[in-house]
Amino acid sequence: MEFRIARIDLREWKAREEKIPESLLRKYLGGRGLGAYLALKEIPPKIDPLSPENKIYILTGPLTGTGAFQSGRYHVVGKSPLTGILGDSNSGGQFGPWLRFSGYDGLVIEGASDEPVWISIVDGEIEFHPAKRLWGKGVIHTERVIRAEMKTPSEYVGSVLAIGPAGENLSKIAAIMNDRYRAAGRTGLAAVLGAKKLKAIFVKGSRKVEIADMKKFLEESKKLTKKIMEHPISEALGKYGTAVLVNIINSHGAFPTKNWTRGTFEKAFEISGEYLAEKYLVTNKGCWGCAIRCARVSKVDTGPYRTPVSEGPEYETIWAFGANTLIGNLEALIKINYLANDLGFDTISLGNTMSTLMELYEKAKKGELPEEKAKELMELLGDIEPTWGNAEAFIQAVWRTAYRHGIGDIMAEGAARLAEYFGSPDSAIHVKGLELPAYDPRGINSMALAYATANRGGCHLRSYAVSFDVLGAPKKYDPLAIDMEKVELVKYQQDYFSVIDSLVVCKFNTFATDHTDYVGVLQAVTGWEDLTADELLEIGERIYNVERLFAVREGHGYKDYLPKRLLETPLPDGPAAGKTAKEALEAYLPKYYELRGWEDGKPKPETLKRLGLDEFLYIVS
Repeated sequence: MEFRIARIDLREWKAREEKIPESLLRKYLGGRGLGAYLALKEIPPKIDPLSPENKIYILTGPLTGTGAFQSGRYHVVGKSPLTGILGDSNSGGQFGPWLRFSGYDGLVIEGASDEPVWISIVDGEIEFHPAKRLWGKGVIHTERVIRAEMKTPSEYVGSVLAIGPAGENLSKIAAIMNDRYRAAGRTGLAAVLGAKKLKAIFVKGSRKVEIADMKKFLEESKKLTKKIMEHPISEALGKYGTAVLVNIINSHGAFPTKNWTRGTFEKAFEISGEYLAEKYLVTNKGCWGCAIRCARVSKVDTGPYRTPVSEGPEYETIWAFGANTLIGNLEALIKINYLANDLGFDTISLGNTMSTLMELYEKAKKGELPEEKAKELMELLGDIEPTWGNAEAFIQAVWRTAYRHGIGDIMAEGAARLAEYFGSPDSAIHVKGLELPAYDPRGINSMALAYATANRGGCHLRSYAVSFDVLGAPKKYDPLAIDMEKVELVKYQQDYFSVIDSLVVCKFNTFATDHTDYVGVLQAVTGWEDLTADELLEIGERIYNVERLFAVREGHGYKDYLPKRLLETPLPDGPAAGKTAKEALEAYLPKYYELRGWEDGKPKPETLKRLGLDEFLYIVS
């Protein structure tokens, strides 16, 4: 299997090709796994994430662009400016396949340009273009200009990856965007591209992705497609999108509301996927090579929140901008989502940061902040009044955060730094600096372990324990009961999802599949006929340990914990009323470390040896 990367030196505006040895691919596959390994090897310890020494790895995997089910994705890896440990994020749309078609399977972005630049890659030819006229512009305008210059107007031919003003202004909650509305959102890696002055990358080409055994590939892909499409969750995602979860999670009392102080939102239906489909849906849409088509294309025709046709909002965004800030107006959420995409924000982090600001404002009004900090907060807010449910205040805050104006200068640092700055650190709900997504672990207790042990910080995509605690995939558990089988499932998902992110395919496949379903299709693509299911899962475990080693090497980010509010303050409402996450985390964590072969969050030397990671023994010795 051939895997070609381009190392792009922004300081010199030069690029060179490099081939990844097949032996390395056999250990890490591509995507997230290869990115984690290269980052640990190449990014110097303890560097400032916004310095030229940091690197960004934009990588596909062996299945990207092959036509294997839902293989239209790519993965981004680098040291996170938000958390200070290894950051990574995943995105769909069209960019991943078109990167492969352009002639490269991955890009390594090194150094920093003296002036704004964008890059075109067409059939293996890499060119550098001045981007001063695009600097300060939104993602949508940027793509339009670049497509015009490249004479490629159709959104289905070629793809543009770009950062918005948030990334340019080094916001630690900025997202790398592609195809206008798709986001590699988490961990703030767009700020790294902003520091490097890289505005955008255009990719297009006619390269064919090599498949070792086409007959076997078609047979295995057909089986995989059938299994996924016949699953009821796939059907629900196609019909209502990810926001189908709003009413489901709210009914379980695990829909974080008013900055994680409640578990239910009385206006949940009014911001749900069902309501979106009824009132504002134009059509649905899928990433490259996807038949589920879970993406929503929406529009608000009239009124103060009038918004042109655009993609979204997704479940996490609806929650973060809606229930967590008490905004129950879906038109407002569609508008804020449109602005957040164009300005280039991670919507989970942005929504959490806004709800944190609302809590800080409420505390200032009640005299519960240090006097000088309360006074400073009011001065920085200017004419913004971030009261609960105030959509207009949120809209103003989005703009100011993108351009670091007034209170936006501190909001751009993320929820944890915002709360710390104003003397109320517990107002920010995060793990390791990364703001939490839309599932309260007091109501879905497996998520307590999933959040605490996620290598990039508070995350539902390292282990989506909601699948078995709520949705019954592969088996239904009581979300409020302590059950040690759940620990095994969390670890399994973490390892399996590491494989999924390295292949790179969509995690929505995993409701219907397990790791064994990918052995045949991967054998067909790569020619690794001796690949086994056990080996594939061990690759995932290896990747998870490499990511944890990055945090151990940095000296922080390997302690596994949850925010004080979730551990000590019981939910006041819903089916989980009276519950905290403390009992579950204390029960699950020791068993998890036993299964992992870790001690106090660190991999043991014998674990590294078993996984063939001897070269990194120095980190734990």
